[in-house]
Amino acid sequence: MSNDSEDIETRQERREKRAEKKKESMAKHSRNLAKVYRDAILKRLRGKKSEKQG
Repeated sequence: MSNDSEDIETRQERREKRAEKKKESMAKHSRNLAKVYRDAILKRLRGKKSEKQG
């Protein structure tokens, strides 16, 4: 085992990398989730408009 500072990754560095990846995946997920909710609301509103007219 060599003690080169370049090769050794501290727990904190690994933790930061994991946190960054998790944050990125959550951002993607929330964007898609927001689109799903928005589409569902618009669909519901369109349905109510047609019921009022009919």
